[in-house]
Amino acid sequence: MLFLFDEVDFVQTQNLPLRDLWLFLPVGYIFTILIETPILFIGLPAPLTRHQKLLCGVWLTACTYPIVVLVLPAIFFGMPRWQYLAVAETFAPVGECIIFWLAFRSKGLLDTSGWIRSFVVISVANLASFGAGEVLNYFEWFGMF
Repeated sequence: MLFLFDEVDFVQTQNLPLRDLWLFLPVGYIFTILIETPILFIGLPAPLTRHQKLLCGVWLTACTYPIVVLVLPAIFFGMPRWQYLAVAETFAPVGECIIFWLAFRSKGLLDTSGWIRSFVVISVANLASFGAGEVLNYFEWFGMF
C-alpha cells in the first residue's frame, strides 16, 4: 500500500536538503507532540502518573524524531518515498516502545496487559501523527518548502 504514496505530490521529505530538514525539525516536533501526547495521556494505563504520561508524550518523540527527520532522509535520499516511509514509520513506534520498556521495566508498574496496552497506544499515537502530517502535507499547510 505504501507504494501508492509515490504517486501523490507530497513533499518528499527524504529528498529535501539537510538545511531544510533542520528548519523543519522544531516545527514538526511540536506538531508531533501536540498530536501524540493527548493520545498517550488518555491511552497509557492508570498505574502511570499524569506526569509520567505527559513526559512520555514529549520524551519518546524527542528520542526518535531526529532520526526520522534527519538521519533516515539522508540514508534514503533519492529513493522512492515508500521505502523511506516503511522504515521511518516502523522505526518510530518500535523505537519508542523499546525506550518506554527500558524506562519502566524495573518500576513494576505494569503487568502483561498493561505493557501490551502501552505498546498499542504508542503505535496508535505514531500512526495518528503520521496521518495528520500527511493530511497537512497534502494540503500544503506546512508551507515551509
